[in-house]
Amino acid sequence: MEKLFTVIDETATWLQEELKCSYLEAVAETGENIFHEEILQEEVSEFLKKRLKKAYESISLHDWKNEHIRKALQLAMLKGMKEYVQPHHQMTPDAVSVFIGYLVDEFTKTYFSLSLLDPAIGTGNLMTAVLNQLTNKKVKSYGVDVDDLLLKLAYVNANLQQHEMQLFHQDSLKPLFIEPVDVVVCDLPIGYYLDDENAKSFRLHAKSGHSYAHYLFIEQSIRYTKEGGYLFFLIPNTLFTSDESKDLHAFIKEETFIQGLLQLPLSMFKNEAAAKSIFILQKKGTYAKAPKQALLAQLPSFSNKQAMQAMVLKLEQWLKENRS
Repeated sequence: MEKLFTVIDETATWLQEELKCSYLEAVAETGENIFHEEILQEEVSEFLKKRLKKAYESISLHDWKNEHIRKALQLAMLKGMKEYVQPHHQMTPDAVSVFIGYLVDEFTKTYFSLSLLDPAIGTGNLMTAVLNQLTNKKVKSYGVDVDDLLLKLAYVNANLQQHEMQLFHQDSLKPLFIEPVDVVVCDLPIGYYLDDENAKSFRLHAKSGHSYAHYLFIEQSIRYTKEGGYLFFLIPNTLFTSDESKDLHAFIKEETFIQGLLQLPLSMFKNEAAAKSIFILQKKGTYAKAPKQALLAQLPSFSNKQAMQAMVLKLEQWLKENRS
Protein backbone atom coordinates (compact mmCIF):
# COMPACT_ATOMS: atom_id res chain seq x y z
CA MET A 1 0.00 0.00 0.00
CA GLU A 2 2.89 2.38 0.81
CA LYS A 3 4.29 1.85 -2.69
CA LEU A 4 0.92 2.73 -4.28
CA PHE A 5 0.58 5.83 -2.07
CA THR A 6 4.13 6.91 -2.96
CA VAL A 7 3.38 6.68 -6.71
CA ILE A 8 0.07 8.60 -6.30
CA ASP A 9 1.76 11.23 -4.11
CA GLU A 10 4.83 11.73 -6.31
CA THR A 11 2.94 11.87 -9.61
CA ALA A 12 0.31 14.21 -8.10
CA THR A 13 3.09 16.52 -6.87
CA TRP A 14 4.66 16.62 -10.35
CA LEU A 15 1.29 17.34 -11.97
CA GLN A 16 0.50 20.00 -9.35
CA GLU A 17 3.71 21.87 -10.24
CA GLU A 18 3.26 21.53 -14.00
CA LEU A 19 -0.47 22.27 -14.17
CA LYS A 20 -0.36 25.01 -11.46
CA CYS A 21 -3.33 23.39 -9.71
CA SER A 22 -4.05 22.26 -6.13
CA TYR A 23 -2.65 18.97 -4.84
CA LEU A 24 -6.20 17.53 -4.57
CA GLU A 25 -6.92 18.39 -8.22
CA ALA A 26 -3.63 16.71 -9.14
CA VAL A 27 -4.62 13.56 -7.19
CA ALA A 28 -7.79 13.41 -9.30
CA GLU A 29 -5.73 13.88 -12.49
CA THR A 30 -3.19 11.18 -11.61
CA GLY A 31 -5.99 8.82 -10.52
CA GLU A 32 -7.57 9.23 -13.96
CA ASN A 33 -4.23 8.44 -15.62
CA ILE A 34 -3.77 5.28 -13.54
CA PHE A 35 -7.29 4.10 -14.34
CA HIS A 36 -7.08 4.77 -18.10
CA GLU A 37 -3.45 3.58 -18.28
CA GLU A 38 -2.49 6.65 -20.28
CA ILE A 39 -1.51 10.25 -19.66
CA LEU A 40 -4.59 12.35 -20.35
CA GLN A 41 -3.08 15.83 -19.78
CA GLU A 42 -2.03 16.96 -23.25
CA GLU A 43 -0.49 20.21 -21.98
CA VAL A 44 2.27 18.57 -19.90
CA SER A 45 5.84 18.42 -21.22
CA GLU A 46 7.32 15.36 -22.92
CA PHE A 47 9.82 15.08 -20.07
CA LEU A 48 7.02 14.86 -17.48
CA LYS A 49 5.08 12.39 -19.63
CA LYS A 50 8.11 10.07 -19.57
CA ARG A 51 8.48 10.44 -15.79
CA LEU A 52 4.77 9.75 -15.25
CA LYS A 53 4.79 6.75 -17.60
CA LYS A 54 7.75 5.22 -15.75
CA ALA A 55 6.07 5.75 -12.35
CA TYR A 56 2.74 4.26 -13.50
CA GLU A 57 4.47 1.24 -15.06
CA SER A 58 6.02 0.43 -11.67
CA ILE A 59 2.57 -0.48 -10.27
CA SER A 60 -0.37 -2.65 -11.26
CA LEU A 61 -3.77 -2.21 -9.59
CA HIS A 62 -4.29 -5.99 -9.82
CA ASP A 63 -1.59 -6.39 -7.14
CA TRP A 64 -3.74 -4.68 -4.49
CA LYS A 65 -7.07 -5.40 -2.86
CA ASN A 66 -9.73 -2.67 -2.99
CA GLU A 67 -9.14 -1.71 0.64
CA HIS A 68 -5.42 -1.12 -0.06
CA ILE A 69 -6.30 1.08 -3.05
CA ARG A 70 -8.88 2.99 -0.97
CA LYS A 71 -6.43 3.55 1.88
CA ALA A 72 -3.63 4.73 -0.44
CA LEU A 73 -6.01 7.20 -2.08
CA GLN A 74 -7.33 8.24 1.32
CA LEU A 75 -3.81 9.10 2.53
CA ALA A 76 -3.26 11.28 -0.53
CA MET A 77 -6.66 12.95 -0.13
CA LEU A 78 -6.05 13.60 3.57
CA LYS A 79 -2.79 15.31 2.64
CA GLY A 80 -4.68 17.45 0.10
CA MET A 81 -7.51 18.21 2.52
CA LYS A 82 -5.08 20.13 4.76
CA GLU A 83 -4.99 22.93 2.17
CA TYR A 84 -8.66 22.59 1.21
CA VAL A 85 -10.65 25.36 2.84
CA GLN A 86 -14.03 23.75 3.56
CA PRO A 87 -13.99 22.38 7.14
CA HIS A 88 -17.30 20.49 6.80
CA HIS A 89 -15.67 18.29 4.17
CA GLN A 90 -13.39 16.44 6.58
CA MET A 91 -13.11 12.76 5.73
CA THR A 92 -14.84 10.10 7.83
CA PRO A 93 -12.23 8.34 10.04
CA ASP A 94 -11.09 5.10 8.44
CA ALA A 95 -12.05 2.70 11.23
CA VAL A 96 -15.53 4.29 11.37
CA SER A 97 -16.06 3.89 7.59
CA VAL A 98 -15.13 0.20 7.76
CA PHE A 99 -17.34 -0.36 10.83
CA ILE A 100 -20.33 1.28 9.11
CA GLY A 101 -19.70 -1.10 6.18
CA TYR A 102 -19.82 -4.01 8.61
CA LEU A 103 -23.10 -2.70 10.09
CA VAL A 104 -24.70 -2.29 6.64
CA ASP A 105 -23.70 -5.86 5.78
CA GLU A 106 -25.13 -7.23 9.05
CA PHE A 107 -28.43 -5.34 8.84
CA THR A 108 -28.95 -6.45 5.22
CA LYS A 109 -27.89 -10.09 5.75
CA THR A 110 -31.01 -11.38 3.98
CA TYR A 111 -30.56 -9.17 0.88
CA PHE A 112 -29.11 -10.70 -2.30
CA SER A 113 -28.98 -7.26 -3.93
CA LEU A 114 -29.50 -3.71 -2.70
CA SER A 115 -29.31 -0.07 -3.70
CA LEU A 116 -27.18 2.34 -1.71
CA LEU A 117 -27.08 6.16 -1.56
CA ASP A 118 -24.70 8.64 0.03
CA PRO A 119 -26.30 12.09 -0.37
CA ALA A 120 -23.10 13.85 0.76
CA ILE A 121 -20.56 11.57 -0.88
CA GLY A 122 -17.55 13.91 -0.81
CA THR A 123 -14.47 11.96 -1.97
CA GLY A 124 -16.36 8.64 -1.87
CA ASN A 125 -14.23 7.25 0.95
CA LEU A 126 -17.15 6.23 3.19
CA MET A 127 -19.14 4.82 0.27
CA THR A 128 -16.30 2.70 -1.12
CA ALA A 129 -15.39 1.46 2.39
CA VAL A 130 -19.01 0.26 2.73
CA LEU A 131 -19.04 -1.29 -0.77
CA ASN A 132 -15.83 -3.19 0.04
CA GLN A 133 -17.70 -4.91 2.90
CA LEU A 134 -20.62 -5.96 0.66
CA THR A 135 -18.77 -8.42 -1.58
CA ASN A 136 -21.53 -11.06 -1.28
CA LYS A 137 -24.27 -8.76 -2.66
CA LYS A 138 -25.08 -7.15 -5.98
CA VAL A 139 -25.10 -3.42 -5.21
CA LYS A 140 -26.29 -0.39 -7.17
CA SER A 141 -24.74 2.71 -5.66
CA TYR A 142 -25.44 6.42 -6.00
CA GLY A 143 -23.62 9.49 -4.72
CA VAL A 144 -24.50 13.19 -4.69
CA ASP A 145 -22.35 16.23 -3.94
CA VAL A 146 -22.41 19.92 -4.76
CA ASP A 147 -18.60 20.16 -4.87
CA ASP A 148 -17.29 19.21 -8.31
CA LEU A 149 -13.70 18.49 -7.19
CA LEU A 150 -14.79 16.15 -4.40
CA LEU A 151 -17.17 14.43 -6.82
CA LYS A 152 -14.31 13.94 -9.31
CA LEU A 153 -12.28 12.33 -6.50
CA ALA A 154 -15.26 10.05 -5.71
CA TYR A 155 -15.36 9.10 -9.41
CA VAL A 156 -11.62 8.24 -9.37
CA ASN A 157 -12.07 6.34 -6.08
CA ALA A 158 -14.91 4.24 -7.53
CA ASN A 159 -13.09 3.59 -10.83
CA LEU A 160 -9.81 2.47 -9.26
CA GLN A 161 -11.71 0.08 -6.97
CA GLN A 162 -13.93 -1.08 -9.85
CA HIS A 163 -17.21 -0.12 -8.21
CA GLU A 164 -20.12 0.82 -10.46
CA MET A 165 -21.47 4.08 -9.12
CA GLN A 166 -23.76 6.79 -10.46
CA LEU A 167 -22.66 10.25 -9.35
CA PHE A 168 -24.73 13.44 -9.43
CA HIS A 169 -23.23 16.93 -9.26
CA GLN A 170 -25.96 19.00 -7.61
CA ASP A 171 -27.31 20.47 -4.40
CA SER A 172 -28.17 17.30 -2.44
CA LEU A 173 -31.22 18.96 -0.92
CA LYS A 174 -32.88 19.68 -4.28
CA PRO A 175 -34.98 16.91 -5.94
CA LEU A 176 -32.76 13.92 -6.82
CA PHE A 177 -32.97 11.86 -10.01
CA ILE A 178 -32.77 8.67 -7.97
CA GLU A 179 -35.40 6.07 -7.14
CA PRO A 180 -35.77 5.31 -3.38
CA VAL A 181 -32.96 3.04 -2.15
CA ASP A 182 -32.61 0.17 0.33
CA VAL A 183 -29.84 1.82 2.35
CA VAL A 184 -28.56 5.35 2.96
CA VAL A 185 -25.15 6.04 4.49
CA CYS A 186 -24.14 9.60 5.31
CA ASP A 187 -21.58 11.47 7.38
CA LEU A 188 -23.94 14.40 7.92
CA PRO A 189 -22.65 17.82 6.81
CA ILE A 190 -23.11 20.06 9.87
CA GLY A 191 -24.05 23.71 9.52
CA TYR A 192 -26.66 26.02 8.03
CA TYR A 193 -28.36 25.62 4.64
CA LEU A 194 -28.41 29.00 2.91
CA ASP A 195 -31.16 28.40 0.31
CA ASP A 196 -34.11 29.49 2.47
CA GLU A 197 -36.57 29.17 -0.41
CA ASN A 198 -35.72 25.52 -1.07
CA ALA A 199 -35.61 24.79 2.67
CA LYS A 200 -39.37 25.57 2.81
CA SER A 201 -40.03 22.30 0.93
CA PHE A 202 -38.87 20.42 4.06
CA ARG A 203 -40.88 19.85 7.20
CA LEU A 204 -37.78 20.47 9.30
CA HIS A 205 -37.04 23.95 7.91
CA ALA A 206 -36.40 26.68 10.46
CA LYS A 207 -39.33 28.94 11.35
CA SER A 208 -36.99 31.94 11.04
CA GLY A 209 -33.45 32.35 9.69
CA HIS A 210 -31.44 29.61 8.00
CA SER A 211 -32.31 25.94 8.52
CA TYR A 212 -29.88 23.34 9.80
CA ALA A 213 -28.41 21.47 6.82
CA HIS A 214 -28.00 18.30 8.90
CA TYR A 215 -31.73 18.24 9.78
CA LEU A 216 -32.65 18.64 6.10
CA PHE A 217 -30.18 15.90 5.09
CA ILE A 218 -31.90 13.51 7.51
CA GLU A 219 -35.33 14.38 6.06
CA GLN A 220 -34.06 14.13 2.45
CA SER A 221 -32.44 10.77 3.18
CA ILE A 222 -35.65 9.37 4.67
CA ARG A 223 -37.55 10.71 1.65
CA TYR A 224 -35.28 8.72 -0.71
CA THR A 225 -35.34 5.47 1.31
CA LYS A 226 -37.70 2.60 0.51
CA GLU A 227 -40.23 1.44 3.10
CA GLY A 228 -38.36 -0.81 5.52
CA GLY A 229 -34.99 0.51 4.28
CA TYR A 230 -32.12 1.36 6.62
CA LEU A 231 -30.27 4.62 7.25
CA PHE A 232 -26.82 4.87 8.83
CA PHE A 233 -25.87 8.41 9.85
CA LEU A 234 -22.74 9.71 11.46
CA ILE A 235 -24.14 12.40 13.76
CA PRO A 236 -22.69 14.82 16.31
CA ASN A 237 -23.49 13.78 19.90
CA THR A 238 -25.08 17.21 20.29
CA LEU A 239 -27.71 16.54 17.57
CA PHE A 240 -30.64 16.43 19.98
CA THR A 241 -29.52 19.21 22.34
CA SER A 242 -30.64 22.32 20.40
CA ASP A 243 -34.02 24.01 20.93
CA GLU A 244 -35.19 22.92 17.46
CA SER A 245 -34.36 19.25 18.14
CA LYS A 246 -37.89 18.56 19.49
CA ASP A 247 -39.21 18.81 15.91
CA LEU A 248 -36.41 16.59 14.61
CA HIS A 249 -37.04 13.96 17.27
CA ALA A 250 -40.80 13.98 16.57
CA PHE A 251 -40.18 13.67 12.81
CA ILE A 252 -37.77 10.74 13.24
CA LYS A 253 -40.24 8.96 15.56
CA GLU A 254 -43.08 9.49 13.09
CA GLU A 255 -41.17 8.30 9.99
CA THR A 256 -38.78 5.65 11.30
CA PHE A 257 -37.98 3.10 13.97
CA ILE A 258 -34.79 3.91 15.85
CA GLN A 259 -32.68 0.76 15.63
CA GLY A 260 -29.58 1.90 17.44
CA LEU A 261 -27.21 4.61 18.60
CA LEU A 262 -23.55 3.64 18.88
CA GLN A 263 -21.37 6.27 20.49
CA LEU A 264 -17.86 6.41 19.03
CA PRO A 265 -14.90 6.38 21.47
CA LEU A 266 -14.15 9.88 22.75
CA SER A 267 -10.43 9.18 22.20
CA MET A 268 -11.08 9.58 18.44
CA PHE A 269 -11.88 13.27 18.80
CA LYS A 270 -9.81 16.31 19.76
CA ASN A 271 -12.46 17.38 22.24
CA GLU A 272 -15.75 16.09 23.60
CA ALA A 273 -17.77 18.74 21.72
CA ALA A 274 -16.64 17.22 18.40
CA ALA A 275 -17.62 13.63 19.38
CA LYS A 276 -19.92 11.64 17.08
CA SER A 277 -22.15 8.58 17.07
CA ILE A 278 -23.52 6.15 14.48
CA PHE A 279 -27.31 6.56 14.35
CA ILE A 280 -29.24 3.65 12.78
CA LEU A 281 -32.84 4.07 11.59
CA GLN A 282 -35.33 1.94 9.68
CA LYS A 283 -38.00 3.64 7.62
CA LYS A 284 -41.49 2.53 8.62
CA GLY A 285 -43.33 0.23 6.23
CA THR A 286 -45.57 -2.83 6.02
CA TYR A 287 -42.87 -5.30 7.05
CA ALA A 288 -40.78 -3.03 9.29
CA LYS A 289 -41.20 -3.22 13.03
CA ALA A 290 -39.70 -1.52 16.04
CA PRO A 291 -36.95 -3.46 17.84
CA LYS A 292 -37.85 -4.83 21.28
CA GLN A 293 -35.17 -2.51 22.53
CA ALA A 294 -32.94 -0.13 20.55
CA LEU A 295 -29.26 -1.03 20.46
CA LEU A 296 -27.53 1.59 22.62
CA ALA A 297 -23.82 1.22 23.23
CA GLN A 298 -20.58 3.08 23.82
CA LEU A 299 -18.09 1.61 21.34
CA PRO A 300 -14.65 0.70 22.70
CA SER A 301 -11.46 1.87 21.00
CA PHE A 302 -11.24 0.25 17.55
CA SER A 303 -7.64 -0.78 18.35
CA ASN A 304 -8.82 -2.82 21.38
CA LYS A 305 -9.45 -6.10 19.54
CA GLN A 306 -10.80 -8.01 22.54
CA ALA A 307 -13.33 -5.32 23.46
CA MET A 308 -14.38 -4.92 19.80
CA GLN A 309 -14.93 -8.67 19.46
CA ALA A 310 -17.17 -8.58 22.54
CA MET A 311 -19.09 -5.64 21.02
CA VAL A 312 -19.53 -7.50 17.71
CA LEU A 313 -20.91 -10.55 19.57
CA LYS A 314 -23.34 -8.28 21.44
CA LEU A 315 -24.44 -6.69 18.16
CA GLU A 316 -24.93 -10.06 16.42
CA GLN A 317 -26.98 -11.33 19.37
CA TRP A 318 -29.13 -8.17 19.25
CA LEU A 319 -29.70 -8.63 15.50
CA LYS A 320 -30.80 -12.25 16.00
CA GLU A 321 -33.39 -11.11 18.52
CA ASN A 322 -34.60 -8.03 16.66
CA ARG A 323 -34.20 -8.56 12.90
CA SER A 324 -37.45 -7.59 11.16
